[in-house]
Parts: sequence; structure tokens; C-alpha cells
Amino acid sequence: MEIIKKSKRMVSTSELLKSKGEKIGLVPTMGYLHKGHISLIKRARAECSKVFVSIFVNPIQFGPKDDFARYPRNFKRDCSFSEKAGADYIFFPSTDEMYEKDFKTFVEVQDLGNVMCGRARPGHFRGVCTVVLKLFNIIRPNIAYFGQKDYQQLVIIRKMTKDLNVPVEIAECPTVREEDGLAVSSRNKYLSSDERKNAVVLFQSLKLAEELIINGQKNLEIVRKAALEKLESNPFVSKIDYFDFRDKDMLYEIERIDQKAARILIASAIWIGETRLIDNILLENNF
Repeated sequence: MEIIKKSKRMVSTSELLKSKGEKIGLVPTMGYLHKGHISLIKRARAECSKVFVSIFVNPIQFGPKDDFARYPRNFKRDCSFSEKAGADYIFFPSTDEMYEKDFKTFVEVQDLGNVMCGRARPGHFRGVCTVVLKLFNIIRPNIAYFGQKDYQQLVIIRKMTKDLNVPVEIAECPTVREEDGLAVSSRNKYLSSDERKNAVVLFQSLKLAEELIINGQKNLEIVRKAALEKLESNPFVSKIDYFDFRDKDMLYEIERIDQKAARILIASAIWIGETRLIDNILLENNF
């Protein structure tokens, strides 16, 4: 496995590989890899002849009150995990390499980035889109792999790629969970033992909403109220950013179960102590 730190070298490496007919898969990450990332790398390995992992903690997607400084980092561990999972290259640029001092260009998908997590984290998805487009331009993959856990991010990147005619296929990969249902996340490291045990309430609230809908409840305000009551009754939940029902493709809010949406996104963001967690379920609308 080769580690590349410079953009120009990354471009030339990718172009050489593609000239030889190689199919390039990219797994963009902010490092501190976990089982979710490993599943993305393994899928890329199965579908592509060359696999790239990018590791870059992107400062422009963090707000002033976010956790950029303390975001977990362990590059040696990431390299080991990447190589074992089947990566051929790691792109590991510095902040200065990605954003020169006179950097002034940003990418934003309107509307989709203003709801859900975008409401609580203004500017976050502008930072995500900007760095992802830069990674696409530098690494030039055929396929880029993203997990469903960050579903809003997935929808926004897919829209950006389509609108700007970026020649990259976006592969959607299922959320990887711990045995109790908690979605794996680098931020789970922040949780204390007791917080970790109680963090599963997020997934449980989503499953409660899913169960109520499947059993015939069409009034989503009633469903939301039941889910919020479950979250609010847990003493470790310090804040609830949202608990939403959304169209899976355009993220507009769904107020009642009907035939307008084939699949419904049930998504929530909560705080367990000082740690913000997100999760979602995609529900088939077959009722």
C-alpha cells in the first residue's frame, strides 16, 4: 500500500492507472477508521481494481463550536486497517495542501443542506461538498463509496455530482451497527461507559417509529411524539436536534403516510452528554 501526500502526485498516479484501464474506487474518510469504513473499503475492493482511501479531517465543515480540535486521529492505525481491508493507496494531504492561503471557492447544494443536520450546523454541507469535489478532482475515481448512516450527506453529494456533471458513480452502502443496534461512528469514542450503554436509545426510537408506521399509524406527528417521549425519558439524552420524516431523494418533509414517497427516511440527531450522534432508517412505503 502506498501513501501519497501531494495532490499533483495523486493526480498523476490516478491518471496513469486509468490509462492502463484500472477501475478506481474511492472511500473518502476523516480517519479514525471503524467497521463502517472497513465495509466500504471491502466493497470497493470487490468492485474495483484499485482502491484509494482518503484521510483528511476537513476543517471547513466544522463550525466554531464543533469538535475539530478533538476529533479522533490515529494515522498509523488507519493505515493498518486500510491495508488489511484491501486498500492500494492512501491519500493523506495536509490542510495547507488542500486549502492554500488564498483559497476562496466553495460548493453548495441549495435547500438540501439547510434542513436536518444543516439546520443545526450552518455551513457544514458547504464544507463537505467543497472537500468532496476537490477529492474527486484530485483522485478521479470511477466510483466513490458512502455510507447510509450519513444519509443527508449521501443525498447532497449525489445531487452535487449530478448537477455538476462529475463523472463519478456514487455507491450507497448500508449502515454498519454494533450488536445492540448503535450505528458505528468515530464519535462513539467520546462516550463514557454509561453514555455508550444509553446511546442505543437513538436506534430504539427510530425502530419505535418504524414499528408504529408498519402497524398502521399514518399520522406522523403521533409517531414523532412517541419517539420523542422515548428519547426525552432517557436521562443521558441532553438535547434533541431533530426527529424527522423525509423523502429519501429530495429530503422534503413528509407529514402523513401516503403514496407520494416510495421510501421514507426516518432520521434523528441527538446529543448524549457532549456527543452528537445521528442515525436513520429507510422505510418502504408499502402500506
